Amino acid sequence: MHVVMFCHSLVSDWNHGNAHFLRGVCSELLARGHTVEVFEPQDAWSRMQLEAEHGSAPSLGFARAYPELHSRRYAPATLDLDQALEGADLVLVHEWNAHALVRALGLHRRRHGGYRLLFHDTHHRSVTDTPAMAAYALEDYDGVLAFGEVLRELYERRGWGRRAWTWHEAADVRRFRPLDDEPCEGDLVWIGNWGDGERQAELDSFLLGPVRALGLRARVHGVRYPDDALERLRDAGISYGGWLPNHEAPRVFARYRVTVHVPRRPYVQALPGIPTIRVFEALACGIPLVSAPWRDTEHLFAAGRDFLVAKDGTSMRARLRAVLNDHAMAQSLAQHGRSTILARHTCAHRVDELLAIHAQLQPATPEPERLA
Repeated sequence: MHVVMFCHSLVSDWNHGNAHFLRGVCSELLARGHTVEVFEPQDAWSRMQLEAEHGSAPSLGFARAYPELHSRRYAPATLDLDQALEGADLVLVHEWNAHALVRALGLHRRRHGGYRLLFHDTHHRSVTDTPAMAAYALEDYDGVLAFGEVLRELYERRGWGRRAWTWHEAADVRRFRPLDDEPCEGDLVWIGNWGDGERQAELDSFLLGPVRALGLRARVHGVRYPDDALERLRDAGISYGGWLPNHEAPRVFARYRVTVHVPRRPYVQALPGIPTIRVFEALACGIPLVSAPWRDTEHLFAAGRDFLVAKDGTSMRARLRAVLNDHAMAQSLAQHGRSTILARHTCAHRVDELLAIHAQLQPATPEPERLA
């Protein structure tokens, strides 16, 4: 099968966590003998910001970490969809694409047919920026891949698209796995972006406060940390490591004894059941995890066995202290969490689901032009 993907960026994960899962899916498809072609805009803000801060080194690092993956950078004004989609069997269009491109792909599907066309939503904008998401023209798409059941139901309730399927993110276990030979550098590591005030209070309660109170050796990696956030890290005694290429996360996880999950407020309040991909990746790496509260409405994990849950800052301090002082508990959490990932939440599982969805769809055929 020939798969074509349009995304914001495959190469850059600077403030672009969606690249993690997309890379894993592409790698899995290629490993199964499918062909994959990925298109990303030449002016993608994530890649431009990454190159402005770090030059060409990240792109070279990506090429070494993912030698099988490549993408084509295009200028929207000169993109030839007939050429790009020639021979395509399945076309995946991620939601971080321009409205004009999403519409143009739908029109191409209407006029030419011959392939399945799916829209892929992995963000909270459907509830935090509804007008922007409602403006996507999806009437000519075969359906929507939503990264949580609550989001799938939202698409169906609002009539956005013909059909919708739940398609959670997952871990690329080719890269995300335990590494046993790394030296220990500290107690706790958190990999995540500061964001836009969507979890500042939560980070104070579930990360900064507990680290300060317990006197932990802690490190944070991520981007978009304003000066006041960096000052808060310093006050808590947390070192700041800046942007971390995602393919290096397993090495960093291996050098610390525990990590935490602090979900953004929109997911907790309006989109329950959707964890960040960092949960999948951390558990795949075999590091014990303690999470701030979130509702696992789809029973993806077994709280208390795959990871611990802390209801507030006081509880987080107690949970972290327990994990760091009880080797047997830490080992049990790490092993159980990784076993759950391997059994249910790898990119191989998601590709199985994707191929099953593809098989459900009738062969796409050209539809007559509708009158304007």
